[in-house]
Amino acid sequence: MAVYTEVTDDDLSAFLARYDAGSLVGYKGIAEGVENTNYLVQTSKARFILTLYEKRVAPEDLPFFLGLMEHVADRGVSCPRPVHARDGTILSELAGRSAALVTFLDGFSVKKPRADHCSKLGRALAQFHLATADFPQQRQNALGETGWRPLFEKFRARADEIVPGLQSLVHDELLLLDAMWPKTLPSGVIHADLFPDNVFFLGDDLSGLIDFYFACNDALAYDVAICLNAWCFEQDYAFNVTKGRALLEGYDSVRKLTPAERSAMPLLTRGAAVRFLLTRSYDWLNLPPNALVKPHNPFDYVRRLRFHQSVRSIAAYGLGEAA
Repeated sequence: MAVYTEVTDDDLSAFLARYDAGSLVGYKGIAEGVENTNYLVQTSKARFILTLYEKRVAPEDLPFFLGLMEHVADRGVSCPRPVHARDGTILSELAGRSAALVTFLDGFSVKKPRADHCSKLGRALAQFHLATADFPQQRQNALGETGWRPLFEKFRARADEIVPGLQSLVHDELLLLDAMWPKTLPSGVIHADLFPDNVFFLGDDLSGLIDFYFACNDALAYDVAICLNAWCFEQDYAFNVTKGRALLEGYDSVRKLTPAERSAMPLLTRGAAVRFLLTRSYDWLNLPPNALVKPHNPFDYVRRLRFHQSVRSIAAYGLGEAA
């Protein structure tokens, strides 16, 4: 369960008194997520999400994250909106942590996405990219291509404890990505973590996007590649080309992928698979003994990476002629 910091009734009531949000009725920890502590808060006026930012989130990045949420919400992207305190601020402190209150977003994440979910996700991602085009702040992608090798070196000696041969697999893949990674694709602010649990649906309609705490500046098509990894593989690790086509065509219907982006997609999907393989591997090997959250199994991304290594064009993901 992703509740690292406990909050008392009295402390939360005092925190809410800084806002015009009503008085505390009740609250409970939210199990989803691995980075921060989240509570669902019910007041006499409405429901809110309270986030306490844990040590892995740099305090200097918080104005970027919260400002981005407000910026895209102003431009029609459905997402939680930071609540301003009476003094106008959107960032405060609670239980020794930086904290923010955001509006509650109705909806549920889907456990087994269908092609129609992928299509709507693709459209929403493209709309998000267009909405961020004039966002003035920037944030480097700390988990981008230049950060992969330093992260790998932190656990390289133990990599084969996860999967035999993992050290060699990642070493060879990083050599290729270092040499071939595209540097001149259209770029802007990306979500960088748009997994199914960060997208809400009401019935068949996409109701909004959540969890912007990996957002950063990078290639827009890299965000698409992350989603292909996160949404289009089945439980047996087979890539579902119908879902891939739906996602890509949904995106392309709002923001056209350039020829360079289409050409780079097989490399971008490999990079996205490596990024999550590395972070999941590090977390798997460095789980604190008293942790309440179960880390994701990195082996899922070994299988994804091996599929991407066989791909030669975006057609294999469903866009264009059959591969």
